[in-house]
Order: sequence, then structure tokens, then C-alpha cells
Amino acid sequence: MELVVLGSGTIAPHEDRTASAYWVTTGDVRLLLDCGPGMMHRAATFGVPWQDASHIAISHFHLDHWGELPALLFAMRWGIEPARSRPLTLIGPPGFHRRFTLLAEPLGEWILEPGYPLAVTEIESGTSLMLDDDIALEAQTTPHTDESLAYAVRDKHVRFVYTADTGPSDALAEWAADCSLLLAECSLPDERAIDIHLTPSRAGRLGRAARAERLVLTHFYPVFGDANPGEIAAREFGRPVTVAHDGDRFSVGE
Repeated sequence: MELVVLGSGTIAPHEDRTASAYWVTTGDVRLLLDCGPGMMHRAATFGVPWQDASHIAISHFHLDHWGELPALLFAMRWGIEPARSRPLTLIGPPGFHRRFTLLAEPLGEWILEPGYPLAVTEIESGTSLMLDDDIALEAQTTPHTDESLAYAVRDKHVRFVYTADTGPSDALAEWAADCSLLLAECSLPDERAIDIHLTPSRAGRLGRAARAERLVLTHFYPVFGDANPGEIAAREFGRPVTVAHDGDRFSVGE
């Protein structure tokens, strides 16, 4: 399984970090986790074949996590040659189908029938969805918004967990237990902690409680400046912690 970080930032503009987007490949699955603004241009920069996505999973409805989805669907029809013909599956929390359907009013009916087969599926916390014969997407609620979900991608060999946006959660740590790689949000410095986001220390504690084999931090607001959140998180995690940057690639389980 391979992970490519397309966006390690937030909605706050930053010269080196764009909004949330993560490309996961395993077997025949090409999964985009979240689709924040700037994702397509980052994919083009880093040589990621965005047009080959088989699934797109949205964690919640804040714009920095799904704001570029309409543009991506449009580009798959009009931005490549030949235009896409194979099916695409969109996945999101409860309420996703209704919100997605409502986009047709301002954007046009094309978004519901973009010129290739499009399926819109909802996933609930505590359930899983088979993406392929041996590859599952699992979901777990997080304390961020009412609908927010963390996702895990599990194949025959490894389990990768993406917290998406979350505050501290014992339930999330238990659900993520023994994962091969934990990609944890780390929005704010410890001194600016709020209930619905993680800080370096909180992310480190989450990684330790989950007994993650590897901890990678992402989703940074610019307030970090030149500080190294990985060093702070490592004190709680007990091992070195990686700070993600746009374009980083990780082999999950290695």
C-alpha cells in the first residue's frame, strides 16, 4: 500500500501546504481521501494520476476537505483525453448523498451525470465498505463535526488509518489499534488547543494509545511557523514522528 500526501495543510493559504487530500493505492484500488482545494494541481505537480481514481472518500463537509470535488468530477470528463468512461464511486458520511445532490442546483445537472458512471455511497461509523475483493474502507466517528469520520484502509497485509479532523478521542485510539501507519491531523500548537482538533502532544498520545507502528502528522495551520511539531509529538509517542509535507510518499507497513 502506498500513500501520497497531496495536501498537508488547511483552508488557510500557505505557500507550501494546500488543503487536505491523500492518495492511497493498493491492488487495483486508487482511493482519494478528501478533496480539498488545490488537490488537482498538486497531483499534476507530483505525478499522481488523479484521473485514475476508483474511489473518493470525503471525511466531512468542511470546504478544505471536499471543496475541489466538483472541479475534479468536471476535469475527469473535460480535462483529459480520452474522457473518463469507467465508473467512479464517491463515499461520504450520512447526509453526503443529499448534500451532493444539492450541488446540482448551483452547478448544473451534469454533476449528477458527469458523462461516466457515478455512484454515491454513504458509510456509517463502525461499518466497512469493500472497495475490492480484499480491500476494505472502515469508518469511525470523530469529535469534530456531527458527521466527521476517520477512515481506515485495510488490505491483506496492512491497515492504514487517517484520522481526518478530530479532537482527542479514546474511542478513536481503540478503533485505530495496532495500525501500520496512523496519519493524524495536527492543526494547532499545544498552547492554542481547542476541543475539535489535535495538537502535537495530543497526536503523540493518540499514536501511543493506538499502538501505531508509525505516526505521521498532517493538516497544519500556518501558526506553527518554523516550529517542529514532530519533536513535540515524539515525546508522547515514544518514538520518532514524521511531519508530512505536500508530495511526501509513504509505503505503508515498511
